[in-house]
Amino acid sequence: MPRVYDFVMTHKLDADDLFIHCIQRNCAKARLNFFLIEPLWVERFADCLERDEISCRVLLNMHSEHHQPNEVYHKLVRLAAKKNVLIIDPPDVAQAAFDKARLHPRLIASGIHVPHTIFVTKDQVPQFKLSDAEREFLGVPFVIKPAMGYGRKGVIMDATGEEHLKRSAETWPDAHYLLQRRIVPRELNGSPAYFRVFYAFDAIWYTWWNCYTDKYRIVTPQEAITFGLKPLEEIMRQIAGLTGMKFFSSEITLVESGEFIVIDYVNDQCHMGSQSADPQRGVPDELVRAIATKLVSGARQMIDSQRR
Repeated sequence: MPRVYDFVMTHKLDADDLFIHCIQRNCAKARLNFFLIEPLWVERFADCLERDEISCRVLLNMHSEHHQPNEVYHKLVRLAAKKNVLIIDPPDVAQAAFDKARLHPRLIASGIHVPHTIFVTKDQVPQFKLSDAEREFLGVPFVIKPAMGYGRKGVIMDATGEEHLKRSAETWPDAHYLLQRRIVPRELNGSPAYFRVFYAFDAIWYTWWNCYTDKYRIVTPQEAITFGLKPLEEIMRQIAGLTGMKFFSSEITLVESGEFIVIDYVNDQCHMGSQSADPQRGVPDELVRAIATKLVSGARQMIDSQRR
């Protein structure tokens, strides 16, 4: 008989342990056994899963490289999907949402505001030239992003021409690149009106996220009312409905015109490093705990639904 795990989580252990401990503690409360697939065990775990020596009910994917088909965690998540494991989030769903080039037109069709964008394929990069109309469309400076990039890798915030596109492509090889008009957030009480909003199993949390310093702060209920932030929830529910994602975050800013513009569409495998461990860039501890609690309760519901 195979060893059965209720809840397993991929993790590269590149942050502090608060999120991991919160997941493990909530699994114990929910009577779900837990296994952490850290780098030491990932190849052995995949081998045992392939040979049906172990099985798992839910896999929370906190680390896999969507752009690297041969990366070990990517292959593990694909294998788990093949074995009918319930995955947060399934690889095909997550990759479709994560790919900015694929998601961008779907957001526009749904009425969600995004930056003015020009798409360039990998093959077009060496000879690509901006026309005068395209330069006017983008403005100067503009932003360049790889479609499957993350962590600011390959991102150029102050691009002025084609040479910056080539630099982005050299830094982060990708199938598509987005050239986007640079969006300047409105200031509210002396801080940029820039938000990272988290979604997990229908629950939504707003945070102020200073795009210049990376500092987080949870939006208070009174601030949400005072500054009219209800559209943040509406946008997140639209994105969740459009993509089918169960757990992700988005970066959204409020501009002087009063529009909310989605800057970074879908971040899956959200960074959950805690503020107590990294005061400058960490997610507030109470939010880390709340998200971990919601993820485990969501996993419990998935397991119960599958058994019915």
